[in-house]
Amino acid sequence: MLELKDINFQVEEDAKDKEILKHIDLTIEDGFVAITGPNGGGKSTLAKVIAGVIKPTSGRIIFDGTDITDMTITERAQAGISFAFQQPVRFKGLTVFDLIKLAHGTDLSLSEACTFLSDVGLCARDYVNREVNASLSGGELKRIEIAMIIARGTKLSIFDEPEAGIDLWSFNNLIRVFENMQEKTHGSIIIISHQERILNIADRIIVLANGEVANQGTRDEILPTLLDSEAACSVIMEKLAP
Repeated sequence: MLELKDINFQVEEDAKDKEILKHIDLTIEDGFVAITGPNGGGKSTLAKVIAGVIKPTSGRIIFDGTDITDMTITERAQAGISFAFQQPVRFKGLTVFDLIKLAHGTDLSLSEACTFLSDVGLCARDYVNREVNASLSGGELKRIEIAMIIARGTKLSIFDEPEAGIDLWSFNNLIRVFENMQEKTHGSIIIISHQERILNIADRIIVLANGEVANQGTRDEILPTLLDSEAACSVIMEKLAP
């Protein structure tokens, strides 16, 4: 279980403090949680705060009963938290096989590593010995990163807009990947996304706007209100169009 207690995050902008996250109080139980909301609402910042990429200005983060607020990203990874960046990192000099083995944490056979790549729709034969450099597209890197997180099998996995840069076929496969992950890990999956199809398989949805929790609840409670809001917005935009 993850608990966020009065989380605030500020940055200095034009010699003034700008609030990015404001008094975030959340309890996230085991299951599939989607965090959505307008651009600039603080979603990616919140994901990075949970993962330990950045430290909150104030507040506490409790993971499975342990205060991890002051832990580094490495210490949180060791505690069972995985984080997939919106823009995956390239690792020149390392092969895909190297990364999968490192993620798994134990000696891994080539065939076992290939299974993780197949899970994310990559032909293992074509990728397992590829170097993780500029020769890989953003979509390929994103799928390799997801394969690494599957290989880790951690208690909490966080994905920041995993659909970005991924083609339609891969996106359809991605939905199945997340469903299978939930069945295997029995932990928590947090996904930052605007995609209705991802929201539609979440157990709970948290809406973040202007750095605050605007709404939260089960999928059946929250998704209809989001769809109604989008429909209303579309009507307004049509009326304003020349």
